[in-house]
Amino acid sequence: MKLVSAALILLYASPLASSFAFSLSSTTSISTSSSLRRSPFISRSSLHANPLDVRDKGVETKKDKRRSYMAKDTYYKNGFKGVREEVKVNMEQQFKSETVGELKSSDHVLFRDNVEVHLAKDFGFCWGVERSIAMAYEARTHFPDRKLHITNELIHNPQVNGKLQEMDVQFVPKTGGEDGGKDFSAVGDGDVVILPAFGASIEEMALFDSKNVEVVDTTCPWVSKVWNTVDMHQRRGLTSVIHGKYAHEETVATASFCETYIIVKDMKEAEYVADYIVNGGDREEFLKKFENAMSEGFDPDTDLKKLGLANQTTMYKKETRAIGQLFQRAQMSKYGPIDVKEHYMEFDTICDATQERQDAIHDLVNNKDELGLDFILVVGGWDSSNTQHLLEIPLHAGLRAFHINEGGCIGADNTITHRAMDGTIVKEEFMGKGLVKMGVTSGASTPDRAVQDALDRIFLLKKVNPEYSSSQLQESILRADP
Repeated sequence: MKLVSAALILLYASPLASSFAFSLSSTTSISTSSSLRRSPFISRSSLHANPLDVRDKGVETKKDKRRSYMAKDTYYKNGFKGVREEVKVNMEQQFKSETVGELKSSDHVLFRDNVEVHLAKDFGFCWGVERSIAMAYEARTHFPDRKLHITNELIHNPQVNGKLQEMDVQFVPKTGGEDGGKDFSAVGDGDVVILPAFGASIEEMALFDSKNVEVVDTTCPWVSKVWNTVDMHQRRGLTSVIHGKYAHEETVATASFCETYIIVKDMKEAEYVADYIVNGGDREEFLKKFENAMSEGFDPDTDLKKLGLANQTTMYKKETRAIGQLFQRAQMSKYGPIDVKEHYMEFDTICDATQERQDAIHDLVNNKDELGLDFILVVGGWDSSNTQHLLEIPLHAGLRAFHINEGGCIGADNTITHRAMDGTIVKEEFMGKGLVKMGVTSGASTPDRAVQDALDRIFLLKKVNPEYSSSQLQESILRADP
């Protein structure tokens, strides 16, 4: 996987200073949708038009505001112990997989119906996701007669979100349009609102605080850790550089807790910013390029002098670290090595579970020849950022790989419908004849049952008689569904 561009390699190769240069393209474009305006009731500009100097003693920060909301009796952040055991049993019945259990007990290798499966050492539900689901289920059980809303998908997984809909949890609708807003008009007095694993913006929290509702906060603690980091940036007068996707729910929430911020999607955008720091550039071009990915009133000529790094927890750890080193070198080149600590600060905010799953698929890829892998199957929501990154690793290594969001993507006619790396949905022929050797992994928001559903269909495709017609095979697959 090529995470560091030639420009960054050049940077590392040179000592510092005068040779700090970048070969950049100005063609990278960002959607013009103002996706940071997540609430139709409060605009982004209202929060950033007059940023506070939070270094002054006694100034209330956004973290302080969040704490004040969380301190209320109507705010639940630890679930409901009285129904916990019932929910635990329910989740095991819905999400546990005998096939995955068999794989784990046999050193992550299974041979069945002319298919050899190699399961990644780390895969599937992370602790934060499992916690979020449990808290949402507990809320439904604890408030059986109340109207429940959730501000977004709980996690990026169709099976889990489908279960919540079956439990009569109402998903707050998006208004569409360019502002990326939501319609909270259905949230009424006495209702219960669930905040998803990605968290919620400070604007949304303020809105719920003004309403007579109870809030169940399932935000992943790793996401909260990032929020604590950007709060520290504010207190030290730093601009937060967020490595993430500006329209992703988690990054939207993180940005809302900043006073001054800029969001960089990848190394290419980071290089553009770093080059501006060192060499200056076209201010208007800069503002146009990041118009949806920076705080209101952002000025690249003044707001890039002191930086702190944060990240969307599902991004590549190696890329985040490389971006951090890039900005540290840029500030060093601009202000000198002695004063660099005054101009750059970094804390580790990368989720361990994300990195562990990336490392595990790297292990499969690095041993692909020894294992004789024909392809790797990646199971997880198509809109799941961490799952998308798992797909990129084998594809960058030249290994065939498919990202599916459910077992139904594997067709009775030996086709597979999958998400390509560029986001398009593709349908193509799947497996060849004879023995198939495959790797399999799943994103941090994917239940083991989804992996089993996919593997069961693969086993069935290899098991049934060749003379079966597609319609007969489809009937067999449907009968095999749980």
